[in-house]
Amino acid sequence: MPHVARLNIAPVKGLALEARTEIRLEPFGVAEDRRFFFVDGTGRLVDGLIAGPMVAVTASTNAAGSTLRLTFPDGIVIEDEVRPTDPIETPIYGRTAVGHVIDGPWAAAMEPIAGRPLRLVRVDEPGRTRTEHPVTLIGDGSLDRLAQHLGVPSVDGRRFRMLIELQGAAPHEEDTWCGGRVGIGEAILRISKPVPRCAITTQDPDTGTRDLDTLRTIIAYRGLRAGRDIDFGVWGEVERPGAIRVGDEVARVQPA
Repeated sequence: MPHVARLNIAPVKGLALEARTEIRLEPFGVAEDRRFFFVDGTGRLVDGLIAGPMVAVTASTNAAGSTLRLTFPDGIVIEDEVRPTDPIETPIYGRTAVGHVIDGPWAAAMEPIAGRPLRLVRVDEPGRTRTEHPVTLIGDGSLDRLAQHLGVPSVDGRRFRMLIELQGAAPHEEDTWCGGRVGIGEAILRISKPVPRCAITTQDPDTGTRDLDTLRTIIAYRGLRAGRDIDFGVWGEVERPGAIRVGDEVARVQPA
């Protein structure tokens, strides 16, 4: 059976993924995941698609989002308590994130990397920077198949920024779970649909530089869904909250 090989969260949207050995899944996802994000002077989201080098900065926060720690490539660490100020609403890929601008040293420190003035925002409710689908999954078989078509030894799953990476899965096995339910650890997920991919997948997950033509390659061997979506990996909804740990097996769950 496929099992969990890696669990990823991004406390600040667009920054480096933080690997976890265990996550707590709630109906909205993981409390610390994508709790913060940066906007420019016009209030527009600034993430890896706008400023790829941001991915070289790592972040960590607590479940309450009351502290934030950024670690920069040169080793500098900026950590402080989170102090919300002005309310703000931010369009994020077809949805609106409601939050507050955060006072503190993080935005100024990120500006040289992003190449523009920034403000840091904390979303008011966990999970509100994601789509209505709080969980994403990808299997190693799918990554291996993509690597074959790209002509490279391997593809780092981090470039797809999925919450759950699986080992021991057949190529695109996760697609066969759509419309069904799976159990992982204490949680039960309803696998709803494939994930349409964007240009972030073309970028090296450590540097943010474009290095692999993932999108055209996926189109070449998988085609387009509904004539427009480039699918890779799947979305899931949380039917039963609970802990998921590295090593947990994936089991199909029959309808009740």
